[in-house]
Parts: sequence; structure tokens; C-alpha cells
Amino acid sequence: MEEKRIRIILDGDPGHDDAVNFMLACGSPRFEVLGITTVAGNQTLENTTRNALNLMQALELDVPVYRGCSQAMVREHIAAGDIHGKSGMDGPVFEPLRRTIEAKHAVNFIIDTLMESEEPVTLVPTGPLTNVAMAIRMEPRILPKIEQIVLMGGCYQLGNRTPAAEFNIYDDPEAAHIVFTCGRPLTMIGLDVTRKCLCTPEVIERMEKIGNRASQIFADLMRFFSSTQKKIYGWAGGPLHDPLTCAYLIDPSVLTVRRMYAEIDHGCYGPSYGRTNCDFFGRTAKSREANADVAVDVDVEKYWDIIEAGLRAYSR
Repeated sequence: MEEKRIRIILDGDPGHDDAVNFMLACGSPRFEVLGITTVAGNQTLENTTRNALNLMQALELDVPVYRGCSQAMVREHIAAGDIHGKSGMDGPVFEPLRRTIEAKHAVNFIIDTLMESEEPVTLVPTGPLTNVAMAIRMEPRILPKIEQIVLMGGCYQLGNRTPAAEFNIYDDPEAAHIVFTCGRPLTMIGLDVTRKCLCTPEVIERMEKIGNRASQIFADLMRFFSSTQKKIYGWAGGPLHDPLTCAYLIDPSVLTVRRMYAEIDHGCYGPSYGRTNCDFFGRTAKSREANADVAVDVDVEKYWDIIEAGLRAYSR
């Protein structure tokens, strides 16, 4: 009996690792990708949207792209040009862009899709959570239609934007607070596990040998991404953060998750602003019910096997 496909909306700010996640999801028979929604994050909304369109065009994927929020709910937008370059996805060279954006705003697309759907939909955000939070605030009736939220963001240990905070959460902590308290099943895949998935030169060479367009885009993306990560952090390769979301949906055994209470520090712009405070040891379990499955370990070898299979899914 054929396994039922998971209906998903991909929300992100491509972004090198977002792009690989989009490639993994759109090429996999495991998913029915209803649409891609873009948000300001790694770069401006204009850049992240263009990057998504370039990727869909280059891979000849008929997936609609919807432009979302250009600013966080409260704070000013903060880009990550030092990591992702001026375009937000430096590395690959794309042909002149012919694909066009959908007319509907991303937040309205999320709301309309969920409200009209007879079956629940999984949300897969890999950037700041502005679009998802705005949709929840604008139309709370979508909540029962959300199967689950599997996001890349946060950490229970060390941040990357500040010592306390991971970039996606730091870019819009107020939105993250809304998502983490919305009451729907939530899986947080943070830096604690993604930093173990370093895309070393050996991994890039392995994927490039596949020899199709997807694998070449992957190699071009990761060579640039790894170079900035090495310059800033001294790592041998760039941590391939975002595709762990769809890899987990394809094969949950790739991650070890732990049920715990997680909350967002979104007050007063202090030194821990944007931190995901995760009660790893359950010290507040009597007063606070666990609200998230938090990734605590990853099978790195299995992860790269999933990525390779995803790239091989493309025929040319």
C-alpha cells in the first residue's frame, strides 16, 4: 500500500540551507508541496523571494512562490549577509529570471490554504517565524488545520547570532513566542544538532558526483556557504541546518528528540533576547506542560544519505 504523502507548506528565507531544504522537499515523493512562502531573514524579502524563484526555475519545479513579510512583528529586520552574501544565496549562477511571484500575500496563502483544506497541513518554517505567527494571529481558526510545525530554529545551548540566541528566533522573537505557544504539535530542530552536520569538502564532492543540475546547485551553494562559515567560525564545513526539517519528516529516526517545555525570551532586549529557554531536565514539569519535541541528537551518516537520495531524485 502506497504511503500517504505529507501535505506541507515550506516557509523560509533562502538562504543556502533553505534552498537545499526546498530541493529535498520538492523532489521527494514523500511530500505534496502546496507552496513556498518567503520571509525576510537571511536577506531582504526582495532577495529571498528572488532566490526561491531562481531555484524553482532552475530545477523546473512547478511550485508556487508567495512573498511574505518584509519586517519582523516588532523589531527591525536583521540580515545575515556575512554568512549568505549580498544576494542571500551567493554561489550559483542562475539564468535571467522568468518565473513570477504569486499575487496573493504569503500570510493570506497560509490562511486560505489551511481554511480550505479538508486534511491537516504540516508547516515547515526554516526562517524567522513572522509569516506563520501573523497567520495565527490573523485567523486563529487555522490552528486545528495545522497537523504539526517542524521548524529549524533555536538552541538549548549556544546561539549563533548572540551567545544566547539562534538567528531565526532572534530575528523575530515575538513571532516565535506566538508559534511556541499556539498549542499545535511542534518540533524544534536547533543548532544543538545542526552544528553536527558539517558540509565538508568531502560531502560536497560526494554530492557533486551525482552529476545532475540539483547536485551542481548544491555544490555551488555549499562551497560559498562553507567558505563563510570557515572564515567566521573556523569550521571545516558549513552546518547544513534547514534540511533536517524535511529529513526528519522523511525518516524520523534521523533525529533523537526530547519532550520538554520551551519558551522564547522576548522581553526588554536584554542579553538573552531571542533565546529559546528549554527545560532540558524537566525542572518545571509540575507547573509547565511540555510544548515541544526538541532535537537533541542526529544520525549524521543517515542525514547525508537522505540528502543524497533527495538530490538523486532529480532526473537531470
